[in-house]
Amino acid sequence: MANMQQPEIIAAAERIGRYRWAICGLLFAATAINYVDRQMIGLLKPTISHELGWSEETYADVIFWFQAAYAIGYLGFGRIVDRLGARVGYAIAFLIWTAGHMLCGFVNSAAQFSMARVVLGLGESGNFPAGVKAVTEWFPARERALATGLFNAGANVGAIVTPLVVPALTVAFGWRMAFVVTGIASLAWLVAWIALYRRPREHRRVSMAELALIESDPADPSQPIGWRRILGYRETWAFALGKFLIDPIWWLFLFWTPDFLAKTYHLDLLSFGPPLVAIYLISDLGSIAGGWSSSRLMRQGMSANAARKITMLVCAFLVMPIFFAQYCSNLWMAVAIVGLATAAHQAFSCNLYTLPSDMFPRAAVGSVVGIGGTMGAIGGMMMAKFTGYILQTTGSYTPIFAVAGSVYLIAVLVIHLLSPRLARVDAG
Repeated sequence: MANMQQPEIIAAAERIGRYRWAICGLLFAATAINYVDRQMIGLLKPTISHELGWSEETYADVIFWFQAAYAIGYLGFGRIVDRLGARVGYAIAFLIWTAGHMLCGFVNSAAQFSMARVVLGLGESGNFPAGVKAVTEWFPARERALATGLFNAGANVGAIVTPLVVPALTVAFGWRMAFVVTGIASLAWLVAWIALYRRPREHRRVSMAELALIESDPADPSQPIGWRRILGYRETWAFALGKFLIDPIWWLFLFWTPDFLAKTYHLDLLSFGPPLVAIYLISDLGSIAGGWSSSRLMRQGMSANAARKITMLVCAFLVMPIFFAQYCSNLWMAVAIVGLATAAHQAFSCNLYTLPSDMFPRAAVGSVVGIGGTMGAIGGMMMAKFTGYILQTTGSYTPIFAVAGSVYLIAVLVIHLLSPRLARVDAG
């Protein structure tokens, strides 16, 4: 009997179909491109700072304006995606951020670089509202954390590709052409997205069995929910304040890890690669493990509330050793500690991203994600200013890593206090 169960499970999966995972692959690829475009400034910081004469605070100001635009755009794109759908909303966001990315290759001052990064931030802010909206359209609730974890893992792949590809492009053609070449190459994704993405009911590649699985959750209201109502829910603020607390730490890792490695271990543009690749490979495992963990706990009968929060609590403890990274005399020990922290962040984040679809009807998911993303970017702006000031005045990462190691526990507490049961809101 036991020997018959596995073939039957495989046969059932084949009958249902797997096209939803192809859609997840497109989201993964877009997120990887998003992070290549986002992370390049961190990798090229020493080169650009030297050529354009930037101080620590000048660099922090460029990051600040990117995040200000990201905050504004996130709020707007959440609404755009809810109204236009993931297909059109994602395409618009992709075109804007690619234009902003390529403009970075034509600037001559910090002010011009900031303006180009504003365009980039406005466009990149649409990635996660559109991605979460697509997951909500294409996956039942029990698969959403895993699907979100998989497409969120694209962030780490983008962060891996960047130190492998960009230094070679920079050495061969200069940092300006590196922005242009990567921007042009990424347009292939847009062609694939327009050609392949439809809603499940409109897609000829989706079988009736797979459609039934996708639509197996109870129906929820389809009419739009106004901003005032969305902002009035405690559940909105459970998600938004969670983002406000943890997103700045991811920005810190993304934009300052190359600088930390350069100053502490005397690495340069050509030697960043292996340590950064190792860090983001570990992060990739964390993103997938975080989604897998809560999804597995739910399949074993645990509620979404317990599964999500237990996973996030474990992740919060795993971030805490980041405080000791600065005291490691060995490069690879520091890489292991930073990698563990980034992996825990990604595992925490993919569970946090599922909360809007757990608590809100589909028509409101994009807007709630947009509000949370805006709050996360505002937190990132504050963290950028704080980091720039601390490094300019003290040169030490001690207070910076102290903040990074503590905020995840605070985030779990805030989420639990605002939404003790992760109950679905009454949108009727």
